[in-house]
Order: sequence, then C-alpha cells, then structure tokens
Amino acid sequence: MWGQVRERLERSVGQNNYRNWIEPLEFNDLDGGVATFLVPTNFMGNWVQRNFGEQILQHMVNAGARVSRLEFVVPRVGETNRAAAADEAPAPANGNARPAAAKSGAGDDLPGAPLDKRFTFDSFVVGKPNELAHAAARRVAEGGPVTFNPLFLYGGVGLGKTHLMHAIAHEMTERQPQLRVLYLSAEQFMYRFVQALRDKQMMDFKHMFRSVDVLMVDDVQFIAGKDSTQEEFFHTFNALIDQNKQIIISADRAPGEIKDLEERIKSRLQCGLVVDLHPTDYELRLGVLQSKVAAYRETYPDLSIADGVLEFLAHRITTNVRVLEGALMRLFAFASLVGGEITLDRAQECLTDVLRASDRKVTVEEIQRKVAEHYGIRLSDLIGPKRLRSIARPRQVAMKLSKDLTTRSYPDIGRRFGGRDHSTVMHAVKRVEELVSTDHQIAEDVDLLRKALEH
Repeated sequence: MWGQVRERLERSVGQNNYRNWIEPLEFNDLDGGVATFLVPTNFMGNWVQRNFGEQILQHMVNAGARVSRLEFVVPRVGETNRAAAADEAPAPANGNARPAAAKSGAGDDLPGAPLDKRFTFDSFVVGKPNELAHAAARRVAEGGPVTFNPLFLYGGVGLGKTHLMHAIAHEMTERQPQLRVLYLSAEQFMYRFVQALRDKQMMDFKHMFRSVDVLMVDDVQFIAGKDSTQEEFFHTFNALIDQNKQIIISADRAPGEIKDLEERIKSRLQCGLVVDLHPTDYELRLGVLQSKVAAYRETYPDLSIADGVLEFLAHRITTNVRVLEGALMRLFAFASLVGGEITLDRAQECLTDVLRASDRKVTVEEIQRKVAEHYGIRLSDLIGPKRLRSIARPRQVAMKLSKDLTTRSYPDIGRRFGGRDHSTVMHAVKRVEELVSTDHQIAEDVDLLRKALEH
C-alpha cells in the first residue's frame, strides 16, 4: 500500500519535494487508524505533517487503508538502516534533512526551503481580514519597480502568511525565471550562518545571501535574542536594500512587538509596508471550505455533503484556517472509509474533539478591533491617551465587553488599553452598565457588538 502511495505522491508533490521530504519517510505501522512513519529528525516529521500530511492521509485512504491520523517518530539508534545512517551523518542543526534548493536564474542552487505547489494566489481565498495583505503580496509578486521594501506580513497561526509567501515566490519565478529568489525560514538562516562560522566560510555565506534578487524570510521572530544572527541579518538586510533588491518577511506579530529583537532591526522592518492578516471571519472561513470541496470534487465527483455542514464548520471552528482544513480532510477520509453522505450528525460525531477544542474564546484584542470598526475610529486612538468623547465612550464599551466576554482581570484589561489603571476599567464597566439602562443607542451598540463577538 505504501508503495502505491509513494508513486502517487511523487506525481502530486513534484520530484524535488518528493526526493527531499517523502522519500526519507519509512512506513512503520498501521494500528487503530494511526499510520506511523519513521523519520530522521523531529523537524522533518513536523514539516511533513504540516505541509504534506493531508495529501499523504488522503492517498492512503484512497489506496484502501483504514487510517485517520499520521504520526512521525524518530527511531532509536539502530532500529532501521536508514535511521542508523541518519545517526552516523547528523542532520543540519535546524533538523531540515537535505533542504530543497531553490533554483536561481543562473542555474545554480540556493539553499532554500521547498515551495508547496498548492500555495498559489489562485488557491488563496480572499476576504475582508486578508484583502490588504493579498493585494500587497500581488503587487510585489508582479515585479516592476520595488515599491514596498520590505513587505512585512504578520498574523497568528493559520491565517495565510506562509501561503502568501509561497504564492509570491511561485509568481515571481514564473514571471521572471531569471530571478534569484531565495525563500527560507529564519531558523534556516540561522543554521546557515552558524554552519558558515563553524566551517570558516563566512565570505561564501555573505556572497550567497547578498547576491539574490529576492530574499524571503519566514517566521523572523525566531532570530530574536540571538545576537550574532541578528547582526548578520541586519547587514544582509542593509546590503540588499542598498542594491534595491526585494525583501519579504513574515512573523507572528508586528515588528515592534517582537521581544528581544534589536531596535535597529525593528526600525528597518518598519520602514516598508507592514500588513496585518486579521483573524478570519465567517464569510472567509466558509469561502475556504467551499474552495476545498470544489477542488476535491474534481478528483472525487461522488463526494456528497449535506446542506448546512460547511456553514456549521465555518461557524464553529474559528481558531485558524489550518484547523478548519484539517477538520474537512478528516470528513473526506471518513466519507471514503464508510461511504454515504457527510451529514451534520456525522460531522459532529466525527469532529467531537476538534469542535470541543475550538469553542469560541474571545480575546481583548478582538474586542478592541470590533469596537473600533463599529464606531469608525482608529484602533490606536481607542487604546491611546486621547480623551475626546467620540473616543472615550467606545473605549469604555470595549472595556465593558472585555470584562464580560473574557476571563481577564481589571488590571490586565487596563494594561491592554495603553497601560491604564484598574480603577479606570472598573469605572468604565460601571458607567456603561448605567448607560445601557438609560441610553437606547448605547444599549443597541453593546448588544450588536456582543452578538458579533460571540458568534
């Protein structure tokens, strides 16, 4: 069965990805619906799970395997020939066994991470929370004069940062094959830097990274606190900017919020366009699900999903798109195994653990964004020191909702509103409670915002 699956994966993920990520996998066991694979390193197992897990699972189900979950395990020394060989020849420090090389226009290899061919602009579902990030990524990918440099994309897990990064790289290399485009994680940058120091090849390292046309670094928050790596990253950044070369960076938070990142790097990262990918809304989540189902039906036209199932998933699973897609893939696997239509009852039964883990948890930050949007004011003003009535009242409403809808304490809420004292928050809560009973407009605002946040 694994032999069949490997052949299909080679066709679906491409020769380069197959050689670097699928070929080293060693099928070990299938028990209780869990397929176990031996891998040389934990990093490799995590990468394969994140980037190719859904495809492997689906191909296994299609080959007749009764499997619902994958596990990747680093074997003990001597457990298998491949594992023993991996132990004798240590993997790179970042665990990336044989990182795939990104081809440059000159025909030589750049030591980048592999690009997922699924992550293109065509497969990216655009909605209000990500439309600005998508538009900026499109503009940069089209080439032409460098306008946003660097382009800095940030947001939480599963909101589409990596998808956009891959899409930019795909588009650039397709439009201008001669470009030297290097995409890698900040962790890989650090590994290459440490390796160059160890092997006394710093000149080669500097030449390699400063001769690219486009440098793309994912999860840049990883280098925070690593002084030598930050130093080299800063000089690489400056050298490329001075040459008018494009830089694209992603992180899980804004540059100014990355702890232990040098101030000069924060300043440099903020000199371009900084774009936030907001948490998904209902319409965007539903669009993602519909897009996935449409793509799946091209291969498996017999797939049947009852009305209301996708709407139910979009409503209940709000954490991130990755969890949402994983839930849908589990339903596909379930339908392939037992047959029949995916009904609402079946979906609830199959996804009990996912639904329980995804129960709605409202954050203070989400409340602040919603309130600012509702009243048409800037988020920075809502949190800032301004005391105009047009800003102070929405701020009090946001504080009241934060106390009602989260488990945060008065002092904690105050800190999140520009470092205000807990007594200010207590006063705001009491004042809004009084106004709700006497001011029809405030009562309506609070009710609308509460419903929007809870649903």
